Amino acid sequence: MSDTASNLASLLFLGFLLGIRHATDADHVVAIATIVSRQRNLGGSAMIGAVWGIGHTLTILVVGGAIVLFGVVIPPRLGLAMEFSVGVMLILLGVLTLTGMGGVIREAASLIQEPRRRSPHLRDHVHAHGDYVQEDHIHREDETPLAWLDARFRRLALYQWLRPLAVGIVHGLAGSAAVALLVLTLARDPVWAMAYLSLFGIGTIGGMMVITVGLSAPFALTSSSLPRFNLQLRMASGLISFAFGLFLIYEIGFADGGLFTDAPNWQPR
Repeated sequence: MSDTASNLASLLFLGFLLGIRHATDADHVVAIATIVSRQRNLGGSAMIGAVWGIGHTLTILVVGGAIVLFGVVIPPRLGLAMEFSVGVMLILLGVLTLTGMGGVIREAASLIQEPRRRSPHLRDHVHAHGDYVQEDHIHREDETPLAWLDARFRRLALYQWLRPLAVGIVHGLAGSAAVALLVLTLARDPVWAMAYLSLFGIGTIGGMMVITVGLSAPFALTSSSLPRFNLQLRMASGLISFAFGLFLIYEIGFADGGLFTDAPNWQPR
């Protein structure tokens, strides 16, 4: 094998490894943890990670390809806006998760305030279905936005994967410029550059599948045996997503990035 071919093979392998590492970025982990908090099995969680990775890879190929193949230059304010969208998305994910906690809180309060109204011979049977609570097989499906959507569109396969796909696409917007600029410093040949981006995306898909299974394990294992603890975990994931989204918005909009200032400072990362 010639030195050139060896160097190119090493470059592609590097892209694959960096894709795996890219999946571990904090904003990716926070977002996917919020999404899989409603999952009850590890297989479904792995598919969510794969769909997220596909959405991320599609954006990387489109935006990164435009930079690599056509020399498109992204203005600083537009680049910051793409990263800012991740903060908005994390806040939205947090809000959607936390709005499902209202019924849970009311349920817990009723159990504390009215314990004697329940028959001592009946065992509590409380578990979660989506974002609403089933107790003694009584459903409150219309109490939260996600439960309302679940009740009407859960049979559509596209609906099941729409949220992780959309989240992956948004994350791809935020990271595509940095990946494309990196590959331009490593490979001048557009064909090899696009091959690098493709393997980077494959690595990201694989890495996110593994991460998603690991993150979903506590939720899946406690969904039936420890339902109240499971709901506490879900609430924590929603709060973390909301708080991290606020942090990103402040950092990108007003602090380091300065999106909403007269002198935006964008450093793709």
